[in-house]
Order: sequence, then structure tokens, then C-alpha cells
Amino acid sequence: MPMYEYVCRACDNQFEVMQSISTKPEETICPQCNRQNSQRLMSSFASKIVGTHKPGFEEGKAYNMLNERMDKFKKLPPIMGQRAAPTVENSQPTGGD
Repeated sequence: MPMYEYVCRACDNQFEVMQSISTKPEETICPQCNRQNSQRLMSSFASKIVGTHKPGFEEGKAYNMLNERMDKFKKLPPIMGQRAAPTVENSQPTGGD
């Protein structure tokens, strides 16, 4: 159920109510003065995605492009030492001042 913000026209109390979409604003009772004289306010909304993330088409293309480039990077001859894919450990800057 959505949460709505209201202002009571009788006592100017602002309040939030979780109610059905089909409930009319005029039917909403003010918790402070107990009158049915409320006006629904415009407010921001929140949404929540539940479940596992499934990448979209564009995101999938980006991952494929990244993997292709990393494969090409691994095949290049090493400049000094052994070339490997960057990791968290070897991508940290050294403390040489």
C-alpha cells in the first residue's frame, strides 16, 4: 500500500497515512482533530527493487566489451615481470615519497 501525505484543512496538521489507492482524500481522517477535511499533498515517492539484479542489454554489452579488452590485455607481452589482470592488491599506489 502506498503512503500519502495530507494536510488537514481544519487544523493545518500535516500527516502521513498508508492507505489504498482507491481511498478518496476527503475520506481521510485527521489524527489530530478527527475531521474528514484533508487535502492530499504532492510528495516524492520511493521504490524498492527486490530480488537479484539482472543486467540490461546495454550493461551486458559493456561487460562483454570489458572482458574482451581484458583478454587482449593479458595476451600482450610483459614489459617487466609478469603481466596479469589488475587486482585490488596490485592496483594500490605505493607509499614512495
